[in-house]
Parts: sequence; structure tokens; C-alpha cells
Amino acid sequence: MDFSNYSSIQASLLNGTTSCVSVVNHFLSNIEKQKHLNAFLEVFDQEAIERAKMLDAKTGDKGKLYGMVIALKDNICYKNHKVSASSKILENYISIYSSTVVERLLCEDAIIIGRTNCDEFAMGSSNENSAYGNVLNALDNKKVPGGSSGGSAVAVQADMCILSLGSDTGGSIRQPASFCGLVGYKPSYGLVSRYGLIAYGSSFDQIGPFSKNIEDTRLLMHVISGADEHDATMLQKNISFDKTAVNTKTKIAYIKDTIYNDALEPQVREKTIALLEKLKADGHELEAVGFDYMDYLIPAYYVLSTAEASSNLSRFDGVHYGYRSTNAQNMDQVYTKSRTEGFGKEVKNRIMLGTFVLSSGYYDAYYGKAQKLRRLLTDNINQIFSKYDYLIMPTSPTTAFEFDAKGDDPVAMYLADIFTVLSNLTGTPAISLPLFKSNENNMPIGIQLMSKKYSDASLLDFSEYFIEQYQEK
Repeated sequence: MDFSNYSSIQASLLNGTTSCVSVVNHFLSNIEKQKHLNAFLEVFDQEAIERAKMLDAKTGDKGKLYGMVIALKDNICYKNHKVSASSKILENYISIYSSTVVERLLCEDAIIIGRTNCDEFAMGSSNENSAYGNVLNALDNKKVPGGSSGGSAVAVQADMCILSLGSDTGGSIRQPASFCGLVGYKPSYGLVSRYGLIAYGSSFDQIGPFSKNIEDTRLLMHVISGADEHDATMLQKNISFDKTAVNTKTKIAYIKDTIYNDALEPQVREKTIALLEKLKADGHELEAVGFDYMDYLIPAYYVLSTAEASSNLSRFDGVHYGYRSTNAQNMDQVYTKSRTEGFGKEVKNRIMLGTFVLSSGYYDAYYGKAQKLRRLLTDNINQIFSKYDYLIMPTSPTTAFEFDAKGDDPVAMYLADIFTVLSNLTGTPAISLPLFKSNENNMPIGIQLMSKKYSDASLLDFSEYFIEQYQEK
């Protein structure tokens, strides 16, 4: 039985050749063998086995995700379970409600096996910012898995679950998917409910899956997408993810600056250029498009996202819930010491930057200008998609780098997201596909496809064709 493909597992479950308990035990064994990767902060072992027994005993109709073993990033709430966003300030906090995505998973008979490590409050590109230690890339333990959803990526990469959920604020699903050789999908903004997701940047965050194939991604999206009364920012109608016929002669755009960018590793550039040439030879209409804002993507993203973070994280104050300093002598010290001791360095940096760009005298100069640029970016991307079906670019300028390689240069770390933030700034769907491996270090290279907002179903259909046709064998 192929444990990397849910359809294979589901067929075996439904015809009685295996059981949910056997499937869960398989993944629990893998988790135990690979504890050194630090992908999981907590494994719900006994609970997962009990749920598997319950599902095995179930008669009648089975849910769409019957027996699917799923891991949750540690910023997605699950009632009566810990959720910490990998931060000391929420250590041992137990959620009093479940997120919408969790409710929908459970309603369709999925099994949640644990919560995965991540960059603290989803702030990072390498999973080096967790209060609970680094997650290791299963392909090379000296290298990062990408971030912030690194634990969720490695959980799927190392066969510790069938699928996992991460959150993507500026590339936090796609970039680790690229580093780990997975499919990583960020849905259109407003397609998946954010209710129960601990917020980093509310106008950027989207929950999405890691998987090893498009088929499983499509099935999961059937379940977790759709209108939710708890999230007012959602598209209040459902989108079908049913598979449709793929147009194999499409119009694809690429931005020259993403191919000839100075930050690009030679292998990433070579593989991408070779792919573009093959697409053209296969009859796809491929054209370079002008894009004047490449140098402004990272500054605009970090101005806006840190501004939202400074507001969202103000609730973690040592008073309402979570960590409270034992060294405080008065109310002022409760606030200052609790936040100083509870937050990590990167989170403090981003709170301070966000507070600065929102402060009197700087609001118009930074936050106001970044919002205007966001509108220009949205108009520009809509114009591109009025003429082309897809936009193609590398997911990341590099393959997975070694730990501490960018620790002394925060700007270099932020530039790891240079190709992914465009999708979050404009709300469009994007997916990283595991097409290549570097000839130099044998690490995965992901290629990113974007399409117009709410065209998620056709993006997944084309991505499936794309992997079949262009994945390096």
C-alpha cells in the first residue's frame, strides 16, 4: 500500500484490507523513529488510536477523508488541545474552541495526529525562530526545512502523516514545500476560513495543505474551503474543486526579473530557463511581461505585515491569557516583562517595526505608501491575468540553506520570500510544485504557478498536468 497517496489508503480501508488503527500505527512508528527532526511539538498518539478504533467500528456512510491522518501547524486551534504558535508566551495554553478547518476535517472522518513545530507566530523563513528548537530537513539534517510551516512540511516529507496543514502569510507554505520536495498550495485569500488561526497578518494569512500529489490537495480543499459565518473576510460562496479537462495549450507569463534576479542560485536559474524553453517547444504561448515593482515587493510586504502583527500580537500581554512574568512588581511591569520574556527576538523585531510604521509622523510615509503600492500590485497582476492563464516563476531563489547561514543578515533572510509575497499581497492563489533537484547538492527545487483570484480549481488541474509532463524523472 502506498502510504504517500490517500486514494491508495482509502481504497484499502474501504475494502477492508487494512484498518484505520493500522494506518495510525504506521505513522506513529515513523514519528517515533524520526523524533530527531523535531517536526512535532506534540503527538496525539492515544487520542489518534482511539479515534481510529471509532472509525473502524463506524457503519454506514464514511466521510470524504475517512482515515486520512493529518497534522496541524501549531497556530491552528483544536479544542481542548494545546496551541502555542511555537512561542513561550503561549506555552501550555489550551484552546477553548476548534478552528473551522479542524471542525470540517473531523466532520469528514479525518484523524488529527499532532501539532507541528513552526517559526514563532509564523514569523520566519527557516523554522529557526521556534521557542522549541529547529526543525531539520529530512533530506539533509544540516539544512533548514523552510518556514514558517517547516514542521508541517517535514511531517509530510518524512512520511509522518498523509497531509498536513500550514499557514501562508508571505510564502510560509510554498517555500518549505520547495525546500522539502512537496506540493505546497496557498489558496486565494478568502477561500479558507481563518477562524481559529492565530493571526500574524490578517489580510495576508491563509491556511493551506502540504501533500505529495495534487489529487490529495484537491480532495482536502473540497472539505476545508467554503463560506463560514465566523470569518467576515471570506468569499461567501463555495467554489467547486471537481476535476475538469485541462487545456494543454495555455498562455503563460513570466517576469524576467524573477529569472535573472541576482539572488537566484545558478541551478535554480538553469532549471527554470530549461523549463521555459520546454514549455514553448510544447506549444504553450510563453511571454515575458513587464513588472515595475519587483524591488518594492519585500519592503511593502514587511511594512504591511508587521503593522498588522504589532496590532494582532498586542493581545498577548500577560493579563488575558498565556505567559505572565513572575518578576513583575506592578502593572506596567506585568506588561513589559511578560512580553519581553515571552516573545522571541524575531517577533520583537517585527512588533517594533510594525509599531514604528504605524506611529504618528511615519504612518503616511510608510504604511500609507505600502497600501497604495498594494493596490498598484493588485491592478498590475489583474492586468496580467486578463491576458494570460498563469504566471510562472521559481518558488525560492535558493535551495534549502544550512542553519545559521543567514542569521547575521535579516535582510537576506527576508529576501527568501521575494517570489512568494506577490501572491499574498494580491490575494491570488499560488502553488509550489516539486519539479527538480539541484545537480550540485541534490536538494529539491520548486516551481511556482499563480493564477487569477478564485481560479483555484483550474490552477490545481493544470498543476497536476504540469507535474506529469515536466517533473524531472
